[in-house]
Amino acid sequence: MPPSVLIVFSHLRWGFVYQRPQHLMSRLAGRWRVLFVEEPVHCDGPAWLEVREVAPQLQVLVPHTPVAAPGFHDDQLAALQTLLDARLRAERLHADVAWLYTPMALPLVNSVQPDCIVYDCMDELSAFKNAPRQLRQRESALLKSAAVVLTGGPSLYEARRDLHPNVVCLPSAVDEAHFDLSRRGRSATDLAEAAEAGRLQGHLPGPRLGFFGVIDERFDASLVAALADAHPEWSIVMVGPVVKIDPASLPQRPNLHWLGMQPYERLPHLLAGWDVALMPFALNESTRFISPTKTLEYMAGGKPVVSTPVKDVVSLYGSAVEIAADAPAFVEACETLMAEGGEARERRRAAMRDSVSRFSWDRSADTVHQHLRQALRQAQPVDAAPALGDEAPLPVAAAGGLRS
Repeated sequence: MPPSVLIVFSHLRWGFVYQRPQHLMSRLAGRWRVLFVEEPVHCDGPAWLEVREVAPQLQVLVPHTPVAAPGFHDDQLAALQTLLDARLRAERLHADVAWLYTPMALPLVNSVQPDCIVYDCMDELSAFKNAPRQLRQRESALLKSAAVVLTGGPSLYEARRDLHPNVVCLPSAVDEAHFDLSRRGRSATDLAEAAEAGRLQGHLPGPRLGFFGVIDERFDASLVAALADAHPEWSIVMVGPVVKIDPASLPQRPNLHWLGMQPYERLPHLLAGWDVALMPFALNESTRFISPTKTLEYMAGGKPVVSTPVKDVVSLYGSAVEIAADAPAFVEACETLMAEGGEARERRRAAMRDSVSRFSWDRSADTVHQHLRQALRQAQPVDAAPALGDEAPLPVAAAGGLRS
């Protein structure tokens, strides 16, 4: 029997920073046939649908339309509905579940007519720069339609738990084997990525302190500048794409190095060359609910972490991460970690190992799969349930998630 169809609408592109959507969907593919629908790309000719096979049972669908409006804008709907309807008809597919990463895609659900809807609230999108004005209203409608609401961390869970009867806390997790190089063989790919990481930063004097991730309005550039100024002998390495802010506004220092976006496969090798991993997040509306994936990735790579007091970082990893509320404290925390040794360092390593062991993308995907199957059973007639698999109903507290 062919796998059920999971059609995903995402505001994040598959080829962008490798994060929650890619981790979950790559692990669900096979158990599900996953169609990952990106926001449209502008073109001058007639609308068309680009289809990319990125893995077995996992396709990325990229609509190209002549409409200038950004994202899943209302002006895009007619073209997108036509393209999706044609694709599903051509493949003779029925969308069993529609999974939304953005409420702005909700009007497209009618065009695919799924049996049920899942909302993965991985970020508070309404607090981000340039958020669509209709986003809050559309999220309210999505919360009424969804069978399951997933949240990217405890803060989002607390903010949504009273708005829907089936909210699941599914915090960011980690692929430990990817970031712990001691657990990996020396494949040709690893050797090539290690060599490229060496080319990018091997010439920089130590100690090296680094960050990888999206550099946008959540990033505290003034804090990074203060860190570079406090210790000109330190090499500060910044890895990631710059979006929604002017790159010219970023601080420039002789010891501050902006390496741009790097592939996911290269990140562990860059991380291996750092003495301290950094999370210099601004404390504003856009970071109020974030639960950064990089926290666990840093720790899986064995690197001590300094973070500003992001709520989910403190609540989930406070015993393993140094927390610093302002620039002087951030500098001092970095100094402390580099001087740390003996029993203190071993206690920190133990706390880091404990944190990493509790959050696995494999377990998260298993939890999601069970929730999807249960939602699908409940959405269909009872006599259709046996064809959907033999998973037992989920308990009130599911492994990897908290249910309201």
